[in-house]
Amino acid sequence: MTLKQVKMMEEIRIDCANQSEADLALAKEQMQLLFRLNHTMPMTEEYDELLHLLFPNMGVNSRINTPLTVVRAHNVKIGNNVIIMNGCLLMSAGGITIDDEAQIAANVQLISNNHDLENRMIITCKPVHICRRAWIGAGATILPGVTIGENSVVGAGSVVTRNVEPNTIVAGNPARVIKKI
Repeated sequence: MTLKQVKMMEEIRIDCANQSEADLALAKEQMQLLFRLNHTMPMTEEYDELLHLLFPNMGVNSRINTPLTVVRAHNVKIGNNVIIMNGCLLMSAGGITIDDEAQIAANVQLISNNHDLENRMIITCKPVHICRRAWIGAGATILPGVTIGENSVVGAGSVVTRNVEPNTIVAGNPARVIKKI
């Protein structure tokens, strides 16, 4: 099997023009939960309840600050002791996994989907994985199919187009290795 065939197998394709009634109902429910979360006083029981309704796969002692933008929140898995700061964008059709003790700074974009060049109503999806103790700097963008290795650091404003090895600092657009930790 060629590398291209392997990559195609990992890719999920969703036809946005032909979604089921169940998919549309779930999207509506999640949009309304997100709206309520973004307009609820932080650090209250109501806030925590909404957060766990929106992210049923969220570990203990994790904190997510609003405002937040998330599409397909049910595809996001958040570990224990994770911090996600204000202004985060989670485009999670392809799945997003954030492991224990990861830190996501303000205005980070985790994007697991893109549009097909031929048919823009088709979104192509590959999972994003932020490994344990990774730190994503403010305003960074992580693109579909990228894994940020354990204990790695992504510099502020970086655009990450390829996997980052564990214990590595990357920065820039596109992100390049700065040094090993």
